[in-house]
Amino acid sequence: MSSAILNEAYERFRGTGPEWGESRLTNHGPMAVEVLVRRGHEDAVHRWVDAYAHRLDDLPSAREPIGDANWREALGDGDRVGDWAGYFTRQVAERPWREVLAVWWPRLLPGVLAGTTHAVIRVGHAVRTLLTDDGNAVAAAELAQGLAFWGARSLGMPVAAEPRGDLDPGEAMARVPRVPSQEGPVRARLGQLPGLAGWPEAVAALRPALTPDEVPARLEALVDAATLRYLTHGHASPVILVHTATAPNAVLHTLPALPRELWVPSLSAIWAACAGVQAAFEPVEAAPRDALPEAPAHPDALHDVIEAAVAHGDEHVIKFTDTAAEVFTRTGHPGALAAATRVRLLLAR
Repeated sequence: MSSAILNEAYERFRGTGPEWGESRLTNHGPMAVEVLVRRGHEDAVHRWVDAYAHRLDDLPSAREPIGDANWREALGDGDRVGDWAGYFTRQVAERPWREVLAVWWPRLLPGVLAGTTHAVIRVGHAVRTLLTDDGNAVAAAELAQGLAFWGARSLGMPVAAEPRGDLDPGEAMARVPRVPSQEGPVRARLGQLPGLAGWPEAVAALRPALTPDEVPARLEALVDAATLRYLTHGHASPVILVHTATAPNAVLHTLPALPRELWVPSLSAIWAACAGVQAAFEPVEAAPRDALPEAPAHPDALHDVIEAAVAHGDEHVIKFTDTAAEVFTRTGHPGALAAATRVRLLLAR
């Protein structure tokens, strides 16, 4: 992976905020360019940034420094994203990034729904860079921005349960009930979970990881199931529902940088968050089979799917296709490539 090109892109995004516009849409720039570089499309990075960056807002100014004494009161305060950015930028400049992550991951994990899971995804992309280039100060600064977004937009589940069942992720996802009104912002939708019949039981039905050693395989299975489910159920909210796959994938890629005692709670937290997104945005009925694309089956199918995502250019298409490509490489399931085709069709420009 070309760290020079990726670092140049990271630097171009450094002064931008994690959200933009009146609707507070998420800045996907640093996440998408990490995928482009890692997938061998360095030549597309600067052109992609040129087309994307003009829409972004500047990082809000700092208001009051955050420190050990007052960070709890600033948690979840979106108006203080500039303060959080200043805090984490100082932290990664003064301490090894792994130490900062180890301290803050358990503090932030209860609010993993931050930015509808965009914050943990941004952290995961930065960590993936750092795991291949440990001393990369520019990537550490990008990690600081992801952590700042997470701190400012921290959002916890109103009610959840620890996995204690015997279902694999695909089976557990099939049992998640839907909120009565799938309208409005994510807070309003998730606010219906406490009274939703069958919700705690559905979250608890997942087979738990009893030891840290079991967590990577459990997360892989969750990513696999969510990717395949997007093919049949992504149509109702094609943007939001990609995160049921990309968010647990971000956690999966972050595991090697985390203390092992954080692995099991990380699985529990991201499963509950993904189930919540599913309950709030996913349709009850699958799309008709004749509406779904066929999985490409020729020898260069994986390569062509990635090329098509890069040519399409949408940030969600790029990120989801990256996850779907990993699923296909791991499992050989053609539905993963069909899901990557599906997201391009649903987000056609």
